Amino acid sequence: MTIEQLDPRFNTLVSKTAKAEILADGFSWSEGPLWIEQYKMFLFSDVKKNVIYKWTKEKGKEIYLSPSGYTGKIPRGGELGSNGLGLNKKGQLIICQDGDRVVSLMDAPLNKPKTKFIRLATGYRGKKFDSPNDLAFLSNGDIYFTDPPYGLEKNVDDPLKEAKYQGVYKISATGKITLLTDTLTRPNGIAFFPGGKTILIANSDPGKAYWYAYDLDKNGLFINGRIFYSANAASKQDAGMPDGLKIDKKGNVFASGPGGLWIFNQSGKLLGKMKFNDLVSNCSFSADAKTLYLTSNHRVLKVSLR
Repeated sequence: MTIEQLDPRFNTLVSKTAKAEILADGFSWSEGPLWIEQYKMFLFSDVKKNVIYKWTKEKGKEIYLSPSGYTGKIPRGGELGSNGLGLNKKGQLIICQDGDRVVSLMDAPLNKPKTKFIRLATGYRGKKFDSPNDLAFLSNGDIYFTDPPYGLEKNVDDPLKEAKYQGVYKISATGKITLLTDTLTRPNGIAFFPGGKTILIANSDPGKAYWYAYDLDKNGLFINGRIFYSANAASKQDAGMPDGLKIDKKGNVFASGPGGLWIFNQSGKLLGKMKFNDLVSNCSFSADAKTLYLTSNHRVLKVSLR
């Protein structure tokens, strides 16, 4: 990892001496990082192997849940496993299940995982989702998630694709599914700014490599959509697209993008980058936000920020 400081404020977020540590490797495509403070464990998906792994300091890498995203009997390839992971307001594990094309709740305690799922969202207006990818949570219990075509074996041209668009959706606390936008070409990472009034969404499209911001109206619907930042130029020089992202309690954005991890302030000022020699798909903070856990292709990493 190399540090690229573009603004003095970057030093308050990432130490000049920060280094990346490899926690585990041997994965096909790691994603969905989630630090669970209660059990001091780091969960993440191997999307192509249909497994959720956990890492702990005591035992290292272990299988946590398998199958994690595709429970069907017909063999298939592609990104069939789980992707985004998160905890709802009750502390239960919510899973974006690419292969089954649903958002589900693991119906088991976090410390006693089971392949028992309650499906929270299976489709919209009679059409199946493509492959729910990542999610964000409001304090009122609403879940927002992105639905790009990456979990379909032939992507956007897959004959099993039912919707003519890629969507971003909301699951209300009462279970109602609402389409929030159908205008993003490849909606991917998603997170709320502090206060829950504005949301940030990564678009992992080589032609529109943008991070988009939307404000929320009183009903939690999208208004005032705009480009938060463009990575179009950078995507022509460095490998990677806007992908997974997290936002800290002060509104600073840590977003995977071309060349590694990009760090912005809340107003969209690029403060600096953490550059890697491999693709970074997503990240997750420790409880005190001093440590960052990253999924990076076939590896998972840890960076002590300060």
